[in-house]
Amino acid sequence: MTDTRELTDFEAVILPHLDAAFNLARWLLGNEEDAQDIVHDSFLRAHRYFASFEGGDGRAWLLGIVRNTCMTSLRSKRRFEPFSELPEQPQRSEDVSADPERSLLLQENIASLRYCIESLPPEYREVVVMRELEELSYKEIAGVAGLALGTVMSRLNRARKRLEDCVSKALKGTAA
Repeated sequence: MTDTRELTDFEAVILPHLDAAFNLARWLLGNEEDAQDIVHDSFLRAHRYFASFEGGDGRAWLLGIVRNTCMTSLRSKRRFEPFSELPEQPQRSEDVSADPERSLLLQENIASLRYCIESLPPEYREVVVMRELEELSYKEIAGVAGLALGTVMSRLNRARKRLEDCVSKALKGTAA
């Protein structure tokens, strides 16, 4: 009976965060297939160790597992360089199709930002993705990444500065 209860609890606490887990893995690894493998492995690990989950934020706990699995994979493959392309993200509800010029500029801005995020070193990229895309708090990021709160804030500040510089250069057409 406890196995059924544990599975039900796991599904309720962890399963809703599948998209966040995949998003983090995809940004860290830069490859959908690798991200799918990592998320699969991470869910198996989360299920195996769910009995040790002490409650709290299931998303942060799962993202910690995903992050650690990604970093182990990156270290083993020594793939810390920028990566190819990510799939298209759905456009916001704002209709830009009526203005082709605006639509083109928006696409260029999104592509520039994506390139710049991809170009960040992994330790900066992960905090940006967790904060700006997954909307984790600084405290949650610190827990997920196993970092001091000050380190999270420092890395996020440096990452934002690098992004600002990169996007500025990209929009001026001077990005490498």
